[in-house]
Amino acid sequence: MAQAYAEAVNSLRPAAAAETERAIVERAVGLLAGRARCRIAEARRHLLRMAADQRREPLDVAHGVISLLDVAETVAERSIPPLVSSFPPPPTQRFEPWLTVVQRVLDVTPGMCGYLTPERDTTGRITDLIWAATTPEASTPDGLRGSQLIGRRASLQFPSAPDSGRWDVYQGVLDTGCPAAVGPFRYGDHQYTLRAHRLGQGLLLNWTRHDQTGPSASRVEGTERLGNLGWGEWDLITGDIFWSEHLYRIYERDPGLGPLSRDESDALAVAEDAPLIRAALEAFDRSAQVDVTTRVRIGGRVKFLRTVADAVRDTAGRPLRIYGIVQDVTDRENDARRLAEVERQLADEHELAGRLQRIILPIPDGPIEFPGLKVALRYLPAGRESLVGGDWYQATRMRDGSVLLAVGDVAGHGTPAATTMAQLRHALRALAVATSDPGILLGQLNRLTCELERENPELSATAVVARFDPQRMEVVWAQAGHPPPLLSRGGHTTPLERPPGPMLGVVDDAVYPTSRLAFHIGDLLLLYTDGLVEHRRRGFDDGLAQAIRTVDEAVRASPQQPLAQLLSRLRQANPDDDTCILAARPVTGETRDLRHHLLRAR
Repeated sequence: MAQAYAEAVNSLRPAAAAETERAIVERAVGLLAGRARCRIAEARRHLLRMAADQRREPLDVAHGVISLLDVAETVAERSIPPLVSSFPPPPTQRFEPWLTVVQRVLDVTPGMCGYLTPERDTTGRITDLIWAATTPEASTPDGLRGSQLIGRRASLQFPSAPDSGRWDVYQGVLDTGCPAAVGPFRYGDHQYTLRAHRLGQGLLLNWTRHDQTGPSASRVEGTERLGNLGWGEWDLITGDIFWSEHLYRIYERDPGLGPLSRDESDALAVAEDAPLIRAALEAFDRSAQVDVTTRVRIGGRVKFLRTVADAVRDTAGRPLRIYGIVQDVTDRENDARRLAEVERQLADEHELAGRLQRIILPIPDGPIEFPGLKVALRYLPAGRESLVGGDWYQATRMRDGSVLLAVGDVAGHGTPAATTMAQLRHALRALAVATSDPGILLGQLNRLTCELERENPELSATAVVARFDPQRMEVVWAQAGHPPPLLSRGGHTTPLERPPGPMLGVVDDAVYPTSRLAFHIGDLLLLYTDGLVEHRRRGFDDGLAQAIRTVDEAVRASPQQPLAQLLSRLRQANPDDDTCILAARPVTGETRDLRHHLLRAR
């Protein structure tokens, strides 16, 4: 502190008469920062706040601060009104005008701080100290507080102080002008550190109480306990280091041994963290606040400690006092590592599930060409699932030249759903060898599902099966508890009226009637699973309306190639359910060849 204060004083001497107002204000700010051991920015804000509170210009306040803190200037160079005081004037009258400004500064200074003037004997030794100005929080053992102390003798309030050695320290400060610190020392039931600075012919004393009690201390202690953190300070001028009680607990250290030395602290660090520590120290040297998490070995195990540190610096940016918070984040870091491992495992499972899905349910890259029909497919796995789903499709050319189309959904995810999905999909293909009637095929799938349901009572499934006849340009279809297909015709999309049909596996002898639909050039048929229309944030009707709008927009955007346009718009996965989409449109030789269409258009 002595070095910082001396540098502040020497570097901020009065300039020539042509010194600008800004320079005067900055001089005052620098002196405030050096005296209060705070940052320049904080001192500047404090000076401006003083000016606002006093309704004075910052330049006037700056002159007052300089006259108070620049001890080399004489008071005669300033015109500050004298203090009207109720206590006898101090021995040296030439410093009396300082007291007004001193008191103004102390009025807005937190903590216990006072300005005391000495009484001396004929040899120049201090015989007593008189309170001349105080902070509002200053108090003494006799119960006096703040302005009540003005004019009181310190020897009467602290009877043991003259024989404690502290007055010898005060004598040295007044004689040499070098600041000094005393403590930590116990007085009564509490522990203090006291710092003394010469100010004119008096002493500016600052008491720091380390074992603060009461509601505020209880809140701090509770915060330390809940946050598993502790705090500490390191005065680089005096060498004093203070640790809070919980900081000792974090380092599992006996408070009787005092804080760790630099060598002891370095010995606890994990070697692999050395580059991180060097980077943090380099940032601290650049006057940056440090927030770094490193590892230490304590009691045979590794702890993760997060350190947030900053410093009070002099005008040159050199640290005078370091203060910081240390938080034990071992549990958090271990949890993060475990979560990262789980995330990696889920990613592996997701990749494995994706490969398995592609094996069981291969999705072609482009449209499938059938006689008179073009079919496009898209499968969207659930946004937050990593397991194989139960949605499936079938698109197969039959021996009679017709095309079999189907979409189904087995409830759930994982191995049971994937197993049932594969069984139903392959069973439909096998059963279609004997018949291509959608109603009969669903009846047979229903009986198979009823058999499977005996092994898995929670099993439920839905499906829609359609058969396209290219000769008649007709679709015959049936459904088992499935959402209705969408038909786009003439730029307008509507859901088809569903024929009756219960879900698969519910009624043993269920019958599935069929419906017939003329399917001509320009039409588009969309089969889908419920993931397209059911969503956590909307109901079925809203989801169906959104799907209809999407189909209409795709057809309007690309009437000649609506399938690609439609699939490009249906990319967003449902976070709760898989979605399987099958879109089909009738084609002829002309509509199948886009190049031929473009040539005709030209």
